[in-house]
Formats: sequence, structure tokens, C-alpha cells
Amino acid sequence: MSKSQKVPVSDNIAENQRYLKEHVGVGVSFDVGFRQIKVLKKDVDIYYLTGLCDTSFIIEIVKKLVEINDFESNHRKVKEIIHNRLVHQQVEEVKTMDEAVDQLLSGLIVIFIDGVKEAFIVDVRHYPGRSPQEPDTEKVVRGSRDGYTENIIENTALTRRRIRDERLRVEITKVGERSKTDIVFMYVQDVADQGLVDLVKQEIENIEIDGISMADKTVEEFLVSQGYNPFPMVRYTERPDVAAAHLLEGHVIILVDTSPSMIITPTTYFHHVQHAEEYRESPAAGTFVRWVRFLGIMASIFLLPIWLMFVMDPTLLPKGLEFIGPTEEGNVPIVAQIILADIGIEFLRMAAIHTPTPLSTAMGLIAAVLIGQIAIDVGLFMPEVILYVSISAIGAFATPSYELGVANKMTRLVLILAVAFYGVKGLVIGCTLYVLFLASRRSLNTPYLWPLIPFDPKGMFQILFRVSVPLTKRRPSIVRPKNNHRQP
Repeated sequence: MSKSQKVPVSDNIAENQRYLKEHVGVGVSFDVGFRQIKVLKKDVDIYYLTGLCDTSFIIEIVKKLVEINDFESNHRKVKEIIHNRLVHQQVEEVKTMDEAVDQLLSGLIVIFIDGVKEAFIVDVRHYPGRSPQEPDTEKVVRGSRDGYTENIIENTALTRRRIRDERLRVEITKVGERSKTDIVFMYVQDVADQGLVDLVKQEIENIEIDGISMADKTVEEFLVSQGYNPFPMVRYTERPDVAAAHLLEGHVIILVDTSPSMIITPTTYFHHVQHAEEYRESPAAGTFVRWVRFLGIMASIFLLPIWLMFVMDPTLLPKGLEFIGPTEEGNVPIVAQIILADIGIEFLRMAAIHTPTPLSTAMGLIAAVLIGQIAIDVGLFMPEVILYVSISAIGAFATPSYELGVANKMTRLVLILAVAFYGVKGLVIGCTLYVLFLASRRSLNTPYLWPLIPFDPKGMFQILFRVSVPLTKRRPSIVRPKNNHRQP
């Protein structure tokens, strides 16, 4: 129903009953609860969803409403009396049936009073879900063990706990004509760029779709218009401390109900190569961990193409490295071996995701000991191919961002094919196009390769080195913060 056709709440309670029966399925859907009581000789209807409400609150509210008959007698002020007896901290009035239905389907209870053209909404939501626990993909040796859950109310509370600033803003809206999914965007008012806040708000409000059952991923695709670009244009995190750190830098965080992953905007390529573990270590140790991670990421992209180039033209090998490359030809071309082994590791990764935990260890042993060794013995793979493919795979697993790791694998495959067809020229052209492609990307008007392109020496220094917190006095300029200084 369009906004211009909104149906007002009727003062005839029977009309409201017919509307809800037709639009919500009262009496048909078993989980839509309905209770009618008499208060001061007026019919009062209470509607709720059994799976999303806290029953104890509903019982308490019904009890208080029934007790009105024992202590009150003023029939003219029944609306004011009922409002006063609704024992809950969140009570609001709505004047249209559209709003009432939306709130009912979100887990709030709706109360209609015969002869009153407004409905009361009481927030007694109690969403099913798990308790906060450490995310599997963002574990740290030292640090907090709580993580976001699928409950958007809990998620905002976990963030509020870390930023108790009066200027932290938490705005909520609904997206999806049918799903009516709650979406929250958070920002620090005197830090985040107002243009960025307005842009994010506008993009979210412009989403027109029947439902976003895939939650955060659907919102991301509307937000950044990624198309077939494999590189992540937003950063995901399930750690409240990581989200809080980005809020204090001037980023906008988007929370989608039913998803434990928060969307951080805007982000660059280098946001995806940092990890909370680096900030749980001393600056020197954090820098060491960061460089090792960078090395792993570079290996996951360039190791196999460069090794293949040396195999195809051994004259390119520097002195002392002549041992690199196979000593004898195998039964299968080297390029085919690399691609088969790479795809085989992808099979293992997918199988590990879909295999029950008690069986995944056994599956890994079978793949490594039996399949891998037998493949070498029969001549399908050479040992050196297995070695370099394994190093590349480990480098991909060391990439903090899962999305970036997958994109890097696709880039590696393209570079391998370029080297296989064109040799050194293929590698040079492939790497050049790779850098140009990344440099041309923008995430919410933010250059994707900042601070490398455009070059920012201070920003680049903080990417290469884990700077001590007392020395980090300015916020990153890429988010255009209103207040550049972290400390007074």
C-alpha cells in the first residue's frame, strides 16, 4: 500500500479487527495472538506475535488493565487511564493501521480501544537468539570475547557500552516492503562528516525491494553498487571493539537485524588487511605481525605467477636460485597442475564449511595424506607445485578479510593464465591492470587505494607501522572528520 493510501486507526474497534484479520491473518496464523478485555465498559483489543514477545510483560500489562475496573470509574478518560497503566518504559501512539501492523510484525504489542482513533504500541520484544561470543573469523589472543549477535538491540547495546558519548547517534529505519527489516546506522555526531552521513542515509532510504532475507549483503549491494567487482567495498566486523574504533575515526556503521556482521563505511583496500590482534600487541610486535600478514597476502597473489614465469623461462632466475623449478617434466603441464591444485584446495575449503565439525578433521587427513600423496606418486602433481600452491593458500587464509581473500584468489588465477599465455609480458600487463583496476574503484566517494593512491605519507606510515596510541593524535583524513584531533 502506498504512503498516500494509509488507513487511519478507526474509533470503531470492529473495523480495526476486520483490517487485521485481512492483512495480518488473525485467526489464521497461529503465531498472531489476540486478546479482548473490557476496561470501564469499553472493548480493548491486544494483538501480539507469540514468538517475538516476552510473555511475562504481556501478562503484567493485561493484569494492570483489568485492575482498572476495580479502581477507576471515569469512563470519559479511558484513553488517559489506560496509557497511565501501561507499565512499560516504551509506549507510543500511532494513528494509522500501517504503522500498527509494522510494529506488530516487529514484535511489539498493539492495543486498540473502542472509541479511540489512536493505537498504543508497547515494546515487549524478546527476539530468539544466542548470547554474545567471540567471532570465529576475528579471534585474538588477548582481548574481549564478546561479539555481535543476530539481535539488533543487543548489538547497539554492545557498541554503546564502549562509546558512552552523548553525541553517538543511533538512527533506525525499515527496509523491504514485505520483510520490513530494521536497519540502524551509527555515527558520532561531531566527528563523522555530515555529507557521508547524509549519503548513507539517502542510499538506505532509496532501497526498494520486497525483502532483504540476506540482510547485510543485500544492503551492501544497494549501498555501493558493486556489480561484478570481486573486491570488497565495505568492511565487515563482528567485534564491537573494532566497530567502536572505526566510529571514533569518523566512519558510519550499519547494523542490519538478523545479521551479526556490522558494515563499516567508507573503507579502502588497506582496511581489509588489518586485524584487531595487531592492536592487542605492543607497537613493535604489532608491526611485525602486520608485515608477516602483508607478506602472506602478497604471496597469495603473486607467488604462483612469478614461480610459473621462472619455470617457463629459467634464464630469468637470479644467481643462486637455479634450484627453483622442476628438475624433470611431469605427465601434466605445469599450468594445468597449478590450476588443478588450486581448485582442489577450493574443494577442500568448501568441504570443510559443509562438513560437520567431528568429521572435518578426518576429511582433512584423508585429503592431505591420501589424495595429496597419491597424486604425487602417480605423477599428477609435482612436489614443488604442491609446495607453492600450499604457501599461496596459507597466505589467503592469513588475509583478515574473507572477501578480500577470495578476490585475491581470483586475481591470482587471472595472473597465472596471463603468464601461461604471454610470459613476462603477461605478468607485467596483468599486474599493471590489477593496480589500475583497484585505483579506479571508489567506495562512497572514497579512493579505494588511499593512502597509496592518492599518496598520503602520514596515512601510509600508519598502514606500514602499528603506531602507539598516544602518538595517534589525528584521525584519518580519508573520512573527512569534523574534528581531526583524537585528544584535546
